[in-house]
Amino acid sequence: MIRRTLIALIGLLFLLFLLPVRTVEPVNAWGFYGHKRINRMACFTLPPEMFGFYKRHIDFISDHAVDPDRRRYAVEGEAQRHYIDIDHYAHAGQDPFEVVPRRWNDAVSKFTEDTLQAYGIVPWHIQVMYGRLVSAFQRGDVDRILSVSADMGHYVGDAHVPLHTTENYNGQLTDQYGIHAFWESRIPELSAENYDHLVGRAQYIERPLDAAWDAVYASHMLLDSVLGIEKRLSMTYPEDRKFVFEDRGRSGMRTYSREYTTAYEDAMMGMVENRMNASILCVGSMWYSAWVSAGQPDLDRFEQKGVSDSLKAVLKAEAELYKENQKGYGRDHE
Repeated sequence: MIRRTLIALIGLLFLLFLLPVRTVEPVNAWGFYGHKRINRMACFTLPPEMFGFYKRHIDFISDHAVDPDRRRYAVEGEAQRHYIDIDHYAHAGQDPFEVVPRRWNDAVSKFTEDTLQAYGIVPWHIQVMYGRLVSAFQRGDVDRILSVSADMGHYVGDAHVPLHTTENYNGQLTDQYGIHAFWESRIPELSAENYDHLVGRAQYIERPLDAAWDAVYASHMLLDSVLGIEKRLSMTYPEDRKFVFEDRGRSGMRTYSREYTTAYEDAMMGMVENRMNASILCVGSMWYSAWVSAGQPDLDRFEQKGVSDSLKAVLKAEAELYKENQKGYGRDHE
């Protein structure tokens, strides 16, 4: 009897070891690591008149770059702000960028707001965040400047990811399920420390909405390569070289091997690094342009002001909801 019980326990433990364990954090564009890195490096693109303020708050802006992803677990309607399935609008060989009007009101008139919300609104939401940041600068509202800057960096980063421009966002339509986290999270986590993020100084953006759409367009033009290269590479790798189990804290997770990740990144010829650097420069340029549009207020006046207790309370409440909920609103990218 004892022997049978021991054999059953050993078998159960063996099965538990084989099962992949989901990490606590959701897998979204750039992953938590990538979003934090983009916002942090964007601070170094700013002119001296802005750099002192952003440098003082660089930890806040970096740490809270992931708040929009966490907010998906608390706020319905958040998910669609992170992407646009532009290929949904490509019918009969039409160019979807010619089909979808860039201006929100024109797009609503043509497709209805429900349709736009259903397939993502990231370029339009970037414009909304830009307006909010201009207002925050004009009012000298430190809470809003910091929180909107952090959030805006997230959405701009999302627009630079090819898999955030397609209905096939996780390779589920091409038998490549899991490519979302592979491209956006696994590669940066293994390689980003070796990336060259010297992208130059932030530039004034005259039309933020057009800049957001340009980012989406550039991302979508890379989509075929993202999917096609991985599909071809996968055919040359057996499963035992493609995947490994790695310890993640107290849990283990089945993930892409370092060998396969390096091969994929090399085959894409620096695409991930290039898109991350484009994100960094665009985020810094959006912040800079909002400050210029606000009349270039003297940020030194805000140097002694910190984040208010009320904002801390709001962020704490969002963090608690994120921890409590097991599934966010909208689609799952894991």
